[in-house]
Amino acid sequence: MPARRNPTARQVRLGTELRRLREAAGLKATEAAALLGANSVQMSQIESGIAGVSEQRVRRLAANYACTDIALINALAAMATDRTRGWWEEYRGVLPAAYQDLAELDHHARFRKEVAVIHVPGLLQTEDYARALFAYMNPEFPDSEVALRVEHRMKRRVVIDGPDPTPYETVIHEAALRIRVAGRAASRAQLGRILEVSEADHVTVRVIPFALDDFAGAGSTMVHLGGAVPRLDTVVRDAPHGTAFIDSEAQLEHFRKLFRRVREEALSPERSRDLIHQLAKEL
Repeated sequence: MPARRNPTARQVRLGTELRRLREAAGLKATEAAALLGANSVQMSQIESGIAGVSEQRVRRLAANYACTDIALINALAAMATDRTRGWWEEYRGVLPAAYQDLAELDHHARFRKEVAVIHVPGLLQTEDYARALFAYMNPEFPDSEVALRVEHRMKRRVVIDGPDPTPYETVIHEAALRIRVAGRAASRAQLGRILEVSEADHVTVRVIPFALDDFAGAGSTMVHLGGAVPRLDTVVRDAPHGTAFIDSEAQLEHFRKLFRRVREEALSPERSRDLIHQLAKEL
């Protein structure tokens, strides 16, 4: 298969998982390459996501690596054969690659769990809220650049608003609900959007109130996307110089535990809706 100039996060993840299986089997890249009749350069390209790999080769490698996790093998084979070209492709080369990577991960996720402390989660944002946020964070952007990012964010909402929605659970700190990113009317509309979405059966919204004692989780902001099997989960976090996609098992388990802790500290969905209603009345 021809080399890719800019592999997606999902393509890179496939290569990463194949490398992890090889390392667990105690094989060198040259030894794995020989199993495919390839060379070490080709194996390096496969494991970095630069080169594609067929389903047959994925299964051959897994067999030679003595991998017995059938669910994982099937999931990796599906990733190797996936040719999905979603709506996000129209933004490739127009917006930073992380925008497309996140939309693609959204599309394939079995579930989405999120913790938001300062800003309302992207999938719950209204157009006015998103526009004010992008414009403030990027004051040098012309209106056209801001509009592109807002448009992309609104299209991403299909994963919870569309005909085949993804199970979605979020914990939002009261700070994110009170900060007026846009004006008073836009803030009221934003709270209304959250309340409307929270009524859906596949959506659960919980709030961490200011009144909660001993909450030291201000840095717990995250997005946890469920893979075809737990090993293929991904945690997404905003980093100082871009978006970080986290996939090591140790870190994934850390963030699973962190999400469970934050969720346990939050109000129930019913009490959370009551608090959001109260905040909307105050505007």
